[in-house]
Amino acid sequence: MHTMNKLLSALLLALGGCVGVPQGLEPVQGFELERYLGTWYEIARLDHSFERGLSRVSATYSLREDGGVRVRNRGYSAKHGRWKEAVGRAYFVGGADAGHLKVSFFGPFYGTYVIVHLDRENYQYALVCGPDHGFLWILSREPQIAPDTLAMLLARAKSLGFDTEALIFVKHGED
Repeated sequence: MHTMNKLLSALLLALGGCVGVPQGLEPVQGFELERYLGTWYEIARLDHSFERGLSRVSATYSLREDGGVRVRNRGYSAKHGRWKEAVGRAYFVGGADAGHLKVSFFGPFYGTYVIVHLDRENYQYALVCGPDHGFLWILSREPQIAPDTLAMLLARAKSLGFDTEALIFVKHGED
């Protein structure tokens, strides 16, 4: 098993199958999965061992035959001089019109994936969190994001109770 898979598995085990929404937050409504599919680039994240040291991080979402979503997370480890990848599956927790999914990279263990802010017009950027305020990702369809859009997302994340001072900004060029 690849190191990234092991790390993601450890995280999901630690979460104990937690697929709830963090207190005080709501998943986006009117969510359209078909528009969300494709590749998203990680612009910033709160630090976690399963992504520590990775640059050029992206997530690609595609439909599965069983109606779920195939999740392919990929990042480059300069320390090891290679790409790390984890492939998992995700399913809606409630209705398909809410941005709340459960995701698994290992067996029957699921973690929560909550889209708390989304560019509803063009699906070009999003704020995604996990089971509590210790998990946050800023995602974009492009490896770079406009400064004004980033400032708006940072302000939104802060207003939702996330520690934006602790965010790690992901490099997307050559290491």
